[in-house]
Amino acid sequence: MKLRIFGAAGEVTGSNFMIETSGYKVLVDCGTHQGTDEEKHEGEQFPYSPAEVDAVLLTHAHIDHSGRIPLLVKQGFKGKIYCTHATSQLIEVLLRDSAHIMKEDAEWRSRKNARRGLPKVEPLYGEQDVEDALTFRSPIPYDEVVPVLPGLKVRYREAGHILGSAIIEAWISEEGADKEVKVVFSGDLGPMDGVIEKPPAVVEEADFVLIESTYGDRLHKSLEDTRAEFQEAMEAAIRTGGKVLIPTFVVDRAQRMLYEFKLLQKKLPDLKMPDIYLDSPMGVKTTEIYSSHAPLLSRDLKKLLMNNEDPFEPNGFSFVRSADESRAINAMEDGIVLAGSGMCSGGRIMHHLKHSLYKKDTHVFFVGYQAYGTLGRRLVDGAKNVRIAGEEISVAAQFHTLNGFSAHADRDDLLQWAANFPKKAQFIIIHGEPKSSQSLALGLADAGYATLIPAIGDEVELTQRAALSPSAPSKITMPVISQRILDRIEFNSKDIETALNLISARTAQMQQLLIKNESQYRDVMPLLISARTLLEAAAAISENKGAETEK
Repeated sequence: MKLRIFGAAGEVTGSNFMIETSGYKVLVDCGTHQGTDEEKHEGEQFPYSPAEVDAVLLTHAHIDHSGRIPLLVKQGFKGKIYCTHATSQLIEVLLRDSAHIMKEDAEWRSRKNARRGLPKVEPLYGEQDVEDALTFRSPIPYDEVVPVLPGLKVRYREAGHILGSAIIEAWISEEGADKEVKVVFSGDLGPMDGVIEKPPAVVEEADFVLIESTYGDRLHKSLEDTRAEFQEAMEAAIRTGGKVLIPTFVVDRAQRMLYEFKLLQKKLPDLKMPDIYLDSPMGVKTTEIYSSHAPLLSRDLKKLLMNNEDPFEPNGFSFVRSADESRAINAMEDGIVLAGSGMCSGGRIMHHLKHSLYKKDTHVFFVGYQAYGTLGRRLVDGAKNVRIAGEEISVAAQFHTLNGFSAHADRDDLLQWAANFPKKAQFIIIHGEPKSSQSLALGLADAGYATLIPAIGDEVELTQRAALSPSAPSKITMPVISQRILDRIEFNSKDIETALNLISARTAQMQQLLIKNESQYRDVMPLLISARTLLEAAAAISENKGAETEK
């Protein structure tokens, strides 16, 4: 029995894992890559035969977890796709939209290629492939143990990330064998103080745990601080009189922001807020799905719905469905516009940015994760000029990054959820940029857990106990990093000396900065703790080697 890593290792997107035994092959998620991950993996084929896959266990509907399922079906998959009932509805919306975007992108690239004498570009899959894939959906309820195949049973638990998101508990055995191994897949975990959804379910037993690490190296602001920051920034934006643009994921983040606007209007009834637009036909359908699943929503939202008050409909709000309605917004002097995509990698937000980024009175609110290589990440990182739809745009807008609205758990939330497992549980750190995964692994190691940060293509044997046990030459528990990653590191004594000098100089600078700005401690402390642990581990190794040399 083994677990094979095919995506979301050393990267945030492209979630794809395989449980393989002598009797079956089952995928957990089958997602697309985004940002620089998309460029890195462009044109890659599945590293397995889709026709040989017996089932798919889907954690939630986001495209980086579900987006390649239609391609899997197109290439021969004919098994069941297990997911929650809400996820079953949401992927119908998201996958159809994905096929539409792929078609438009392929047509645009084909026209461009034709002018250069290059061949036509075909989309990865089409609308019919999506319809075919949807026939294989097999919705299951939360909290019930469901047999999938001989030697495999699963239970879906609430993950608190988006509507229908799930932690998957999987009991795995070779067919006919008595011994089981329990593997838990966290999927994407939501924060412990969930606002739209309930918090993640507590799971207390596992042999192996695959845990996401999107924000494994940082803390979100508290809900109270986030709302105060949102209020201050929104009041400032409204005073300038220009547009407010909010690139938003239409699943969860759009609904969250509509709810926050409703709360802000109740708190500040005299605030003259401009009209609010959700510019997304897909957002209309998604919001309707959210409203139809009241039992899965948080206590506060359920109260509003029971009082016949729509939590997703602030004053002055309207859906924008047609392209003409969307374009008409560009002629307006003010307005609050929520539109996809959340990372500014496509969708209607692009033409709103094109018509407003160059204006000083435009305010852009980033309320979700921005992957490396996306336009959103470039804007967050301070780009002064960007290219949109073939046109160079000067950036003069004001930007606000509000990570406190994230649907992902932060470092403390992840460690709190992980602490429910016994120390025998072995953690496999996935779904994070390298520094985030490393930081979370160090936190787990400090708590006494064995950890592994895998690379794509790695395999983990599920039959060996203590398979991930660290082998550090000191009492400090260090995370195991994939040998394929370690093999790319060149060791040079001059480099070590230079690195230590840089660390010393940077530490001196930070001491002065942090004394003057103590308010940053929540963001900085997790990183400093990780850095301290790494330095202590490096010192221990050095001392050990020095003692051996003296002998």
